[in-house]
Amino acid sequence: MQFPPDLKYTKEHEWIQIEGNLARVGITEFAQSELGDLVFVDVPKVGKSVEQGKTFCVVESTKAASDVYAPISGTVKESNSKLETNPELVNSSPYTEGWLAVLENFDAAAVASLMSAAEYETFLSGKA
Repeated sequence: MQFPPDLKYTKEHEWIQIEGNLARVGITEFAQSELGDLVFVDVPKVGKSVEQGKTFCVVESTKAASDVYAPISGTVKESNSKLETNPELVNSSPYTEGWLAVLENFDAAAVASLMSAAEYETFLSGKA
């Protein structure tokens, strides 16, 4: 499995990529593999305020519906509308085409508290 080193990760299996004053958010390759084939993604609405650790969207697979938690607090600037008709992008390309939302107005200190790729891999291996 891939865990790009330029991203930060949560214990709930979300990733975040900082792009200037914006933060792109998605679920990890591990998360999508555990969920199975996604059939629906309820992306958050633009303008919605999200709180770190709280549900900000839902993904549904052939196995179950799962909450996705905001890795940081902020405001949704953009949602990935491609997922409305192509939810499988999260499975095929979790770090590029399958992102969920872009957040703005976030606290950079909150990002620093998230795991690096190496820390996330250690967490997954059960050694954390």
